[in-house]
Amino acid sequence: MKLYFNVGYSVKVGEKLQVVIHEEGFASQTHTMFCAENDLWKCEVDYFSKSISYQYQLVDERGNHLRTELVRHHLNFPHNYKEFVIFDEWNNKNFPENYLNNKILYNKLNHFSPEKISVLKKHTHLFRIEAPIYNPNWKIVLFGSTNSLGNWEYEKVIHLSQTDFGVWEVPVEIPENEFIQFKYCIYDISEAKVIDVENGENRFAVPNRSKDILQIVSNHYFKFKLYQMYRDAGVAVPVFSLRTEDGFGVGEFPDMKKLADWAKETHLGIIQILPINDTTANYSWTDSYPYAAISVYALHPQYISLENLDFELPKHLVEEYQAEKELLNSLELIDYEKMISAKWKYLKAVFNEDKDQIYKDKGFKKFIKDNESWLLPYAAFCVLRDKNKTPNFNEWKTHKKYIAGKITPFFNTKSKEYDISMLHAWVQYQLHKQLKEAIDYTHSLGISVKGDLPIGIYRYSVEAWTEPELFGMDFQTGSPPDQFTELGQNWEFPTYNWEAMKADDYTWWKNRFKALEQYFDAMRIDHILGFFRIWRMPISAVQGILGYFYPAVPVTLEEFKAWNIPFSFDRYCKPLINDQILWNYLGENNGKALEFIHNNHDGTYSFKEEFDTQRKLVDFFKKNPHGQIEEQLISLCANVLFLEEERDGEKVYHPRFNVYNIDSYQYLSEEEKKSVYDLYHDYFFRRQDHLWYEKAMEKLPMILNATKMLICGEDLGLVPACVPVVMDELGIIALKIQRMPSENIPFYNPKNASYLNVVTASTHDSSTLRQWWKEDQALIQKYFNQQLVQYGKAPEELDSSLAEIIMKQHLYTDAVLAIFPIQEFLATDEELTNPKTDNERINNPAVFPHYWRYRMHLNLEDLKQEKLFNKKIAGWVKDSGRV
Repeated sequence: MKLYFNVGYSVKVGEKLQVVIHEEGFASQTHTMFCAENDLWKCEVDYFSKSISYQYQLVDERGNHLRTELVRHHLNFPHNYKEFVIFDEWNNKNFPENYLNNKILYNKLNHFSPEKISVLKKHTHLFRIEAPIYNPNWKIVLFGSTNSLGNWEYEKVIHLSQTDFGVWEVPVEIPENEFIQFKYCIYDISEAKVIDVENGENRFAVPNRSKDILQIVSNHYFKFKLYQMYRDAGVAVPVFSLRTEDGFGVGEFPDMKKLADWAKETHLGIIQILPINDTTANYSWTDSYPYAAISVYALHPQYISLENLDFELPKHLVEEYQAEKELLNSLELIDYEKMISAKWKYLKAVFNEDKDQIYKDKGFKKFIKDNESWLLPYAAFCVLRDKNKTPNFNEWKTHKKYIAGKITPFFNTKSKEYDISMLHAWVQYQLHKQLKEAIDYTHSLGISVKGDLPIGIYRYSVEAWTEPELFGMDFQTGSPPDQFTELGQNWEFPTYNWEAMKADDYTWWKNRFKALEQYFDAMRIDHILGFFRIWRMPISAVQGILGYFYPAVPVTLEEFKAWNIPFSFDRYCKPLINDQILWNYLGENNGKALEFIHNNHDGTYSFKEEFDTQRKLVDFFKKNPHGQIEEQLISLCANVLFLEEERDGEKVYHPRFNVYNIDSYQYLSEEEKKSVYDLYHDYFFRRQDHLWYEKAMEKLPMILNATKMLICGEDLGLVPACVPVVMDELGIIALKIQRMPSENIPFYNPKNASYLNVVTASTHDSSTLRQWWKEDQALIQKYFNQQLVQYGKAPEELDSSLAEIIMKQHLYTDAVLAIFPIQEFLATDEELTNPKTDNERINNPAVFPHYWRYRMHLNLEDLKQEKLFNKKIAGWVKDSGRV
């Protein structure tokens, strides 16, 4: 069988195209193409299969890959032809038919069934276009310049069949020997007419003079108008925050069904939640932090509904359970410790009473078999964590190093750990069943669920224990100073060993996304900047301010010379301390610092060796509290100009963030200040961009091609110039928060949001709108007059009418998604707002660790009955074209 590939592409001198054919179970075949005329590249290939998957790639004269299509082409060949001429287009990712061919659209069109086409020997052309459309009454048709294509008459359009999801095909006989122009159209089945023609210039095809060759016109980009494209509105609420009559002082997976019912009432098409993985490290309120999961697979037991288990509570515990349930449900906020302690008490009671039946459960046995790669290490980890009373496996008496064969006995029926190991496995089985049931119900309503992927893993997690080679355990991650905190953030997660992950073809990430895809249709990647570079700190640091970007092009000793900087390690990399600086930091308490510092007798001081890092000081202060001076001494450790890194046996350096604002910088000469400032600016704003672009393009395409979920990236903070370029090229949805603009402006105007954005007014990391309104009176006045276009003095409180204006400014935009925290919906109705405004905040990143305990103050059952409120929200969503 002969395939003749044709694709248009403009190249530079020395560059050429290749076509790479992929066959399952075989090595990929690469064929070099040649340029005929008008940038048309051609290639002839012998091929012996009825279907094909392939990509085009651009290489230089040395064969180095410059660019590869991110999405493969797929074609099926009819049996009655032996030769095929394929006219292609380069398949970009950032077109609607690629970034919308995902699970969200599958939910909207959950009754889709593929149609068959019959290609006859008389047919000369097969027209094929990828065009996922979300209106079930629409289909794709085409017409063109020849008589066989209808002579541009709407009544004579050619109807295409949807042979696969979002793929439309039709075989046509075009006997005319003339140049062909055509266009695709949208046809409304209910009205039996063409309702619109695609944007842009006419498409072209060439006549086919041979009866033995089928010409495949393979188009990729239906030129949609905005109103024809998927746009949605949604609600963001952590599962733990849901309040229902059936809860146990915390939101549970079955409660998501009631949230979906409310979303259906209000025409909201997407529900966004926070991470739901198990974070049980210490059974204390610090475990409420959802971004520190002890397993990237296991679900959190707090979300289990005791009333929806496969087995009922023992009768003698029912009365006690009802009393605890009533008490916990009456609380305004979550009491994490009481709730989780009680849940485990009842889970153990149910398991112990019914374990004989549980062990015989075929569904449970299948769950273990299907998930044993992560479930068995997780269950063993939980047993050892509880036995040693710490998740820090370095402190365990046994099994400090994970060896698969050594934990296998835990699951032997004769082992004393068998029952407790199986308890943890069974709880995961019940959680999975309850979540899957809630997701399936939500999908049945045509509503999608958006999950949240933390950028890091917890330092003392199952993954860190079982696969330490994939992580940089000698480092910790966080973020530089931003709008949330002046000292930066230290999340204390290890870094990723991307080289090891790449060597394994990113299997760890692929498996992770496969697990998430069981439940979610879209995914918010937390801190997507981490796929470009991560903010890395040594273990000796406590504050995020002592970090630097990794990977990065560092400063070398030779560069210091080139910049005329008289580099000295002691002066540049150790804290500068003199009498004035001591006074600046400690004031009248400066004498107390002498316990921790040496007098160098030259007007300067230096930390004693036992106190010369932030971590040493913190560890000392835990056992020996020193009151006010603790925080100041820890901050004094950060009074350095550069941070040292050892790389390949060589010392290299990174300028400290905001170096020009620290005391040490003020004691440089004017000439040194200028040189250090210029070097700082070069380091942060010039030299890194290409490196970070390359690193992101290594990783992110792998993620996108490993999942059918719609990917959104949380791109807040110090955003390098390459980030929006990469996200646009890959079709990753960006986040726009009105009060956190990336540009140097006071507010982001959501009307400026392009299609590939999700717009919102606040997030789980920010204050709510009602809280924000009271934070900065001058800023709010400017917002009130300029952004909300209101006259006069801003009111002291955000009233419901202003909240409504803010919501509408976000809904009536081109952005693909407009998603709001549940608190902002409630702020639009004075009857439904929480009387205690400060109870609405979910997280404050400036406070670590923070207690994540927000609960809705209304039951979802009651919210669904608020008919006027729900009708109002539904009207906004419908009028803004998001239904």
